[in-house]
Amino acid sequence: MTDTKPATNSHRLIPFVLVAVGFILINASAYYIYQNHITAPPTFTVVPVEVDYPAPKLTLTDLQGASHALADYRGQVILVNLWATWCEPCKKEMPALQAYHDKYGRDGFSVIAINDGDPTSDVEQFVKDFDLSFPVWLDPTYTATEKAFKTMNLPSSFVIDRRGIVRLQWVGAIDKKALEKNVTPIIREEQ
Repeated sequence: MTDTKPATNSHRLIPFVLVAVGFILINASAYYIYQNHITAPPTFTVVPVEVDYPAPKLTLTDLQGASHALADYRGQVILVNLWATWCEPCKKEMPALQAYHDKYGRDGFSVIAINDGDPTSDVEQFVKDFDLSFPVWLDPTYTATEKAFKTMNLPSSFVIDRRGIVRLQWVGAIDKKALEKNVTPIIREEQ
């Protein structure tokens, strides 16, 4: 005959004690990591790619219906910015683009913001909300993104020098620091 003893209360508590100890250890570890190893979240900045190709032939209309071509800006440094009203990074970068345009506009620099397919009324409201004074062109058929600059990413920016050569291109929101570091030398080298 086998001697079976009824399980004692202490034996039944072992799984619960182990789970509780595990829970305490996990929380203690997480607290330790949080207190001793937390770092500030990384700041991601867009880095432009240096390129060297002729600016594409592109003609679009502005908000008043007037036709403009990139070739009309030969002799200036321009930053072509492809954007949309719904694009959060586009919204984030607009104040920096406006400030940079204001600072270097007298030095032969201009931002040309090309909207990627939004209704004209939405673009007009966006321009008003962000108090934009640089040229804003409409691209209802995605000519700039799909054909001229061959990108599907918004925002995307391209810096064209005074000779009509695309020198920099990048995807993502631009800040003042990136503009000063990467675009200002191009403005200054050709004055």
